[in-house]
Amino acid sequence: MKKVLALVLSLVLVVGVVAVFAACGGDKEPTGDEAKKTVIVGYTIYEPMNYKDENGKLVGFDTELAEKVFGNLGYKVVFQEIDWNNKYTDLNTNTIDCVWNGFTANTADDDGVLRSEKVDFSYNYMENRQVVVVKADAGIEKAEDLNGKLGIAESGSAGETYAKAFEGTTFKGFTKQTDCLVDIKAGTADFAVVDAQLAKSYVGKGDYADLKIVDGLSSDVEYYAIGFKKGSELTANVNAQLDALAKDGTIAALAEKYGVQNTAITDFSDQK
Repeated sequence: MKKVLALVLSLVLVVGVVAVFAACGGDKEPTGDEAKKTVIVGYTIYEPMNYKDENGKLVGFDTELAEKVFGNLGYKVVFQEIDWNNKYTDLNTNTIDCVWNGFTANTADDDGVLRSEKVDFSYNYMENRQVVVVKADAGIEKAEDLNGKLGIAESGSAGETYAKAFEGTTFKGFTKQTDCLVDIKAGTADFAVVDAQLAKSYVGKGDYADLKIVDGLSSDVEYYAIGFKKGSELTANVNAQLDALAKDGTIAALAEKYGVQNTAITDFSDQK
């Protein structure tokens, strides 16, 4: 009986020691991806910035540039699709670490507050404009033609602010810019305001061959930048990487790949 009791006590002791080592993780150190810090990038589907290819893989100018920048900084990148109207809340609650998705920096929101007062922005890395998209046969060529018309744009976007500035119009907000194009095609709204970068990828092509951009109604030039929570240490580190990737030709090569070579900024010396 004593031998049985001693054996049981020995087994209990061994199991206990193993459990302690397991709980402590032993002496194994994380390696590879396990050792990397994670950064969460907020985005919306928006060609050519962030979109899915034919295999369902997330690609695009912003997608690849974010991967290169954060990869160089030692981060594992996780992309999280967001509701654009909730971008500030997502940043301030640490749901995401940055908004990297054609985020217009040099403008105010619909509440009149400058975006730069709400977030820290990186260097401006691309030019953009807000453009008006209509049915090709709508007969809309100038601002006066929009009087009495229903305008649509992505809620919380620079497009919303621009659309509401046209006199005599009404407005309806949408979750995504691409949804706005669907509505114009369907004829349930009269005009949409979207980013020029997106419009050039869709309007006049494929399913949207019957839509057009009204050239005379475009906004002044805007600039895309990456948005971070106020006081984020990431901002300066990302700026340093943008500068390095501009100097080694990476940004120019990505711009060529995604057809934005005429609007991508590849020299940040005047922003330092």
